[in-house]
Amino acid sequence: MLTREIQLTAQIAGTPTLDHFTVATTEVDGEVLVRTDQVGLAATYLELMRADCTLPVPAWQPGQRVGVAAIGTVVRSDSPELAVGDLVQSMTGWSEYSAGPAAQYTKLDPIADPGYYLGQGPTAYYGMADVAGVGEGDVVFVSGAAGGVGSLAGQIAKCLGATRVIGSAGSPAKVDYLVNELGYDAAFDYHDGSPVDRLRELAPDGISVFFDVVGGEQYQAALQAARPGARFALCGSLSSQLGDAAERFPTPDHAAARGRGVELLPFSCYHTPDQIAAWREHFSAWLGEGRFVYPQTVIKGEIDDVPQAFLSLLQGSYRGNVSVRLS
Repeated sequence: MLTREIQLTAQIAGTPTLDHFTVATTEVDGEVLVRTDQVGLAATYLELMRADCTLPVPAWQPGQRVGVAAIGTVVRSDSPELAVGDLVQSMTGWSEYSAGPAAQYTKLDPIADPGYYLGQGPTAYYGMADVAGVGEGDVVFVSGAAGGVGSLAGQIAKCLGATRVIGSAGSPAKVDYLVNELGYDAAFDYHDGSPVDRLRELAPDGISVFFDVVGGEQYQAALQAARPGARFALCGSLSSQLGDAAERFPTPDHAAARGRGVELLPFSCYHTPDQIAAWREHFSAWLGEGRFVYPQTVIKGEIDDVPQAFLSLLQGSYRGNVSVRLS
């Protein structure tokens, strides 16, 4: 069967543009044929589009389909494991249809909003619960708190018993969103004054946990506002994502952290079955108890619209977990 997909035209060296993507027609065939209903977007994808990719997986090459998580509906199956009409998740990326062995598709429970399956909950839960070990009495600061990971991480900290959760975001509207919709105790616009001054104002006794997806000035501010023994779960560095490899992932100042008694805990989440199961178990319980909001932005469009949606994500245009629902 012929399908349209998004391919990488050239690996990205600086700022990504639409010229880095092309819509190509390819043939797909396999044991199972799946119509793609929704594809996920994440800032991490940009790293996989670079020739000097620093992630422990192969970078995407020119002419290769891009994207990762997708949700779809089985339209043909020669497998006893999957039936026509089943909702499935895969890592087949940005295409209208995909095909392959049944083993590459995970059957999902039908839910009212299947976009939940595309969220970055496993990363947020693993980083907050297992890496930072958040619990009763913690004062937590989350940078990039309105994004896909941060919008979940702050809520997870509250559910784990944190006394106070503070977030940073890039606009007054996002600050309002964090406090009034996601339940953050306080938040600030990092463009509005010195981040360290805002942190000291909002956490006068210091922070005990920092969940960082931004790096740069906000990391330095957290270091200055940290209590002795604070744990820093270092997830990303969005503030420098457009530089070369050394600039994108600057080495944290270990000496300064040791001097302040701060424990640096950089991590990657590979979304193992155990990590996914732990997230889904807790998310379902908290959602049922009315303690959690699933923050997301769903863009409706064709496969041709996915690259622009991805660029808009990188520019901070959306809130929460972002996906494109294909019409």
